Amino acid sequence: MKATPLPLKLPVFAAPMFLISGPEMVLAACKAGIVGAFPTPNARPIEQLDVWMKTITEGLAAARDTQGADTVGPWCANLVTHSSNTRLAQDLELIARYKPPVVVTALGSPKPAIEVVQAYGGRVFADVINLTLAQKAVKAGADGLACVSAGAGGHTGFLSPFAFVSAIREFFDGEVVLGGGISDGWGIAGAIAAGADYVYMGTRFIAAFESMAPEAYKQMVVDSTLDDLVVSAGVTGTPASWLKPSLRAHGLDPDNMPDAPHRQYDSSASFAGKKWLDVWAAGQGVGTIHQTEPMADIVDRLAHEFTCATQRLHGLPYPKRSFQ
Repeated sequence: MKATPLPLKLPVFAAPMFLISGPEMVLAACKAGIVGAFPTPNARPIEQLDVWMKTITEGLAAARDTQGADTVGPWCANLVTHSSNTRLAQDLELIARYKPPVVVTALGSPKPAIEVVQAYGGRVFADVINLTLAQKAVKAGADGLACVSAGAGGHTGFLSPFAFVSAIREFFDGEVVLGGGISDGWGIAGAIAAGADYVYMGTRFIAAFESMAPEAYKQMVVDSTLDDLVVSAGVTGTPASWLKPSLRAHGLDPDNMPDAPHRQYDSSASFAGKKWLDVWAAGQGVGTIHQTEPMADIVDRLAHEFTCATQRLHGLPYPKRSFQ
């Protein structure tokens, strides 16, 4: 049986973005009526993660009291389950304590999180980029799939979002979050019409006031277009979508990227000396962002566009005749 839809103003996850999503962004997203998410590796050391989760849970409790429980979206923790993450067990202990309603696992099997999260009634979505990983995640017992498709920022996918969600629906009727180049309400409507339950949007929120991105990063997103992107594994070891001006500013040639380094995703490691601290990622929705603004204003605009898109569909003269 399919889970009850998450209580949202708009079927959107503010996707967890490395070095960008923090407590302020999560709280702003949830207060605006969408899912607010952050990657647990953003909070280092582990004591910082404890502080962040406490801040989020207390902030949302206060928001429910002041603006009404039915207007506040749920929060989500993004957990790295890659074998190199030596902090995984500690992260899971905090997840069990603070009980995020949604946990998205990435860069590994969702299995380590499933027992912990489902025990308190939470949902586990597995971040996947192909059918093989999706099938493994379903077999492992994931409640849903976060399908990262071509056009996504950061660690990206390579499948068309429309083809991907159609293929997923051949064998999975659970909840699906679809991401990849979706940056406006028109894209949200298209994804939902194609079979997704929710949409992953990251790049659209990089320039939000509540983002942890440096001001220069936000401005680069505002100034950039599709032509300013390159996909390369040369920074983290996993293919990711990078802003060319950022790469050039740090001595990297977008047309001649280095070989992929060994993949290492240990949340216990210090940020110091990591080259990915200084290069900036974005997805193919980058060309639709024209200013920095509050999260609430962005969500309001997305909701308006989504309404316009659904009205446009209802107003089209298709199909010409019904088929029984």
